[in-house]
Amino acid sequence: MLIPILLFAVGLVFLIKGGDWFVDGATGIARRFRLPELLIGATVVSIGTTLPEVMVSTASALSGHGEIAYGNAIGSVICNTALIAAITVAVRPGKVDPKSLRLPVAFFFTAAAVYAGIAYTTGQFTQVAGFCLLTLFVVYMIATVWQMKAHPAPAPHAGPADEGGSSLKDIVLLVAGAVLIAVGANLLVDNGTLIAQALGVPESVIALTFVALGTSLPELVTAITSLVKGHGALSLGNVIGANLFNLVLVSGVSVTLAPFPIPKSAQIAGHNASLVLDLPVMLLVMALLTLPALARGRLRRIQGLALLAIYAVFCAIQFTL
Repeated sequence: MLIPILLFAVGLVFLIKGGDWFVDGATGIARRFRLPELLIGATVVSIGTTLPEVMVSTASALSGHGEIAYGNAIGSVICNTALIAAITVAVRPGKVDPKSLRLPVAFFFTAAAVYAGIAYTTGQFTQVAGFCLLTLFVVYMIATVWQMKAHPAPAPHAGPADEGGSSLKDIVLLVAGAVLIAVGANLLVDNGTLIAQALGVPESVIALTFVALGTSLPELVTAITSLVKGHGALSLGNVIGANLFNLVLVSGVSVTLAPFPIPKSAQIAGHNASLVLDLPVMLLVMALLTLPALARGRLRRIQGLALLAIYAVFCAIQFTL
């Protein structure tokens, strides 16, 4: 039991550092193409911080552990929103730009409607469902690029530290980060499964809590860094983008490669816990975070505290099932 726990911890460390290196390398390369910072954050950074979820869910689905693939995607959305974004809002609430949030928020709830519709009507994620989700991802990326071209931002200034001989460093960081993410994902899935079996805990519960938190750590690091630098809105945008990618990219890739049914290991009052708890909580926390921000252009501390309370209750319920 000790060895799986240690390897699980090593996997988390690899995921964190790999995600960090990948984002640094990808951002450095993107800046060399003179892309606006907002475009980099909405695409490269969000994709980079979502890579751990992609690798974990894909590895889980391919190894026959669909519960982890499914639970990790939903659990990461809940964790990103009700823990990571909640901490950001509770510590430093402030104004946000509703215009910059409309596109990712609209796409998130569109993807969530598709995702929930599949779950409630068929109970089975097929390759067709995977293709639909990946199509939404492609459309979102095209729409984001179009929006940036229609409303361009100034290109970042290239200082002396950004010029000359660091292109190789960016590429090395990108490749090394991807390798660490892949290795960490395998360690996390394999040993997370062993720990779950040893404790008698359903894999879906492990995925919705520990694995989801572990693969969301890159977003947590981004949120903390944004807070320290006084850019809370940047953290919010990254979280919303990462949540969208969890549904359309993470789930889309894993389902396309290895279709799986909705997990049925946990029950609430005789009903599938995923359908009566997990999906509704995912929609609730995202609505609580984004709708007031869109309506008022401001985030309030009470939102962060309410989201943290919801997350605590959600985790407590998971371990009573």
